[in-house]
Amino acid sequence: MSIPADFRAVLTDGDPRCPETPNPRMVVLHGAHLKNCLHAYTIDAMAEIEAGIRKLPRGSAERKRASRMILGKSWDTEVDKDGRVVLPQRLREQIGLDGEAVMVAMGDYFEIWNAATYDAVENAETDAWLAELPDDFDPLSLIDGPDGE
Repeated sequence: MSIPADFRAVLTDGDPRCPETPNPRMVVLHGAHLKNCLHAYTIDAMAEIEAGIRKLPRGSAERKRASRMILGKSWDTEVDKDGRVVLPQRLREQIGLDGEAVMVAMGDYFEIWNAATYDAVENAETDAWLAELPDDFDPLSLIDGPDGE
């Protein structure tokens, strides 16, 4: 699977080994809780997530669940010199990926989808959400302005 150049740049910026090591690493989260997609994080973003898990009380049910669902369901990989990664079969099967993949920027991570599943899910979710909003709704209104307005 080829990682888009913009995403590779983010992965490079988020890997402390780069630019000394030219191939950035990423961490792919998987598991039943993600349903139809995989989540891909930079090394730095994953370190922040791990630090958050370590802040949970040792031995607590929350820490065990977070560790199992996040750390236990993560796969580290490196982007090759041609900007590609090979997803293991179990991860491809989880999202039904047998053809074209779609990668969706989500801020601090990106999602990896089977293209047909993404189109169906995204269209249905967006249509249902927009049906509840005024016709002149502007999604930019969801974002705070530069002054926090």
